[in-house]
Amino acid sequence: SEGLTDEQLEFQQTAKKFADTEFAPNMREWDLNEIWPQEAMRKAAELGFGAIYCSPDFGGTGLGRLDASIIFEALATGDVSTTALLSIHNMCAWMIDEHGSVEQKEKYLPSLASFEKMASYCLTEPNAGSDAGNLSTSARKEGDYYVLNGSKAFISGGGDSEVYVVMARTGVAGPKGISCFIVEKGTEGLSFGAKEKKVGWNSQPTRAVIFEDCKVPASNLVGKEGQGFSIAMKGLNGGRLNIASSSLGGAQAALEHAFEHVKQRKQFGQSISAFQNTQFELVDMATELNAARMLVRRAGKAMDAQDPAVPALCAMAKLHATEKCYDEPITLALFSFVSTGGYGYLKDYPVQQYLRDLRVHRILEGTNEIMRVVVAREMFKE
Repeated sequence: SEGLTDEQLEFQQTAKKFADTEFAPNMREWDLNEIWPQEAMRKAAELGFGAIYCSPDFGGTGLGRLDASIIFEALATGDVSTTALLSIHNMCAWMIDEHGSVEQKEKYLPSLASFEKMASYCLTEPNAGSDAGNLSTSARKEGDYYVLNGSKAFISGGGDSEVYVVMARTGVAGPKGISCFIVEKGTEGLSFGAKEKKVGWNSQPTRAVIFEDCKVPASNLVGKEGQGFSIAMKGLNGGRLNIASSSLGGAQAALEHAFEHVKQRKQFGQSISAFQNTQFELVDMATELNAARMLVRRAGKAMDAQDPAVPALCAMAKLHATEKCYDEPITLALFSFVSTGGYGYLKDYPVQQYLRDLRVHRILEGTNEIMRVVVAREMFKE
């Protein structure tokens, strides 16, 4: 709570209370049975979490990026997977709010803000993951329509979302030939692959999104032709901040579970919390978590200030938080695993789920290797 305004503290407390009552009690069931909790998401939208940093003119909450980061961190203490899906939905809504036409905003944003409809982000392809600028999904202009052909891979919400924000090639090779489109579920030529079986993130469906002569109205072009890659990258700056924030929340919850467990568990006639080694592990966890939190919040403030260093700062925040909230031997989730002993390996205990859900954060919204590339470009540019 350090450094937060009274209003931000209120957002944090509201989100944490919601996480404690709506997410945490159901986290295990949603994971084991791969349930997408639509009703819980709609309840979150009633609190303003469906379009957090979109304009109030079209149903958004109108908050800042630091505000959103605080909210996502608090929500993720209850369920990382569901919070991450909500963060992707928010990113898509913002892309329409920031770059869409008035007609697009009027048509899509109110139902996205209320979570009557869910949005998915379609950039990654089977053969163009990190090299997103060379995607091959095409969009050919034919009269009042664009005809899309190609496929997207690993799309969160794929098959269940009603709205897809899609990057497709309308022009030359490379990033400058990419445009952004809104594609609605039910459009002829739009189909989906089988639901993927994943290690974590099981409360959200993941499928391939396939376009076969998919006719999309020309009015669904977001911005102008050739602006798609820029729109996608600006969206990802916020997406990286959101995912980093979700990692903080999962790690915080893992730390708290570990802390409670070591106080209760006895070895050699005393609580293991009395052992200095255990204390030092927990101290290191708390230190790493707080350092990551400060970097994430620095990036959130930079986004609100429209600082030119936003891409690098968001990449740093995503890189550091998602690494420190997962990786061995000094990071948070895995240290919680060690501190809870064999119990941490059982699915009856939540730490293993935080571990599984946090792992993918190092891959999505740009892999952490790409985060290093983004930061290096900023550091070494002339």
